[in-house]
Amino acid sequence: MILFKSVKSLIAVAIWTLSFSAVQEVAAQVVVSKNILLVHGAFADGSGYKSIYEILSKKGYNVRIAQLPLTGLADDVAAVQRVLDKLEGPVVLVGHSWSGVVISEAGIDPKVVSLVFIAAFLPDVGESAATWASTYPPAPENGIIGPDKQGYLWYDKAKYHAGFAADVSQKESDFMEASQVPIIASSFGTVLSNAAWKTKPSFAVVTLQDKNIHPDLQRKMYKRANSKIIEIQSSHVVYMSHAPEVSNLIIEASKVKK
Repeated sequence: MILFKSVKSLIAVAIWTLSFSAVQEVAAQVVVSKNILLVHGAFADGSGYKSIYEILSKKGYNVRIAQLPLTGLADDVAAVQRVLDKLEGPVVLVGHSWSGVVISEAGIDPKVVSLVFIAAFLPDVGESAATWASTYPPAPENGIIGPDKQGYLWYDKAKYHAGFAADVSQKESDFMEASQVPIIASSFGTVLSNAAWKTKPSFAVVTLQDKNIHPDLQRKMYKRANSKIIEIQSSHVVYMSHAPEVSNLIIEASKVKK
């Protein structure tokens, strides 16, 4: 009888342990960061994030979009910091293309708990976007031109759709081209002072039909950062053409433990 009670006690303890482990597993999946800060890249603006904004807002996230001046790394980081300062609680910082550099620098803010890189540059301290971009020849469809008299780079109207946004409609691409924000050329040569991805979890999207940042180049940068990677058959503007898939990755990034 005593042995029987001991066995029952052991079973009870085992059941409790398994139940507690299950609770811990569920707790690990709950949202940690309700704030999502989206940052656009060069030759576009924050309006391209509209679909992701709508998806995440409907799921209860507080979504903000930083508008970059694209007048230099320091100015762009300052623009992100102004939005971060207004947010309360943990933040997922999301960057596309050029703004991968920006969020690598700005992401050291203690509010930022995870980073999401969308077809983005991801340099280390002492490196620049140009450090990596120069390792691959530009695709024939790439339409970056300039600098102009003020030192800004633009995206050629004739190549914008095929080179930048091939998997959105021509009409949508035309509007993006007409409203594009040029970037000061010197931005790409500015080296990082901080690399937040070295100390914080990162997630990344490889765009397999990208004509601006070669997919293999993206993989190299992301693997070095030990990012959680997904790959999508998409042009450079995957955040527009595949908003649900990108949103799901952002949601995953919002569940990392503090």
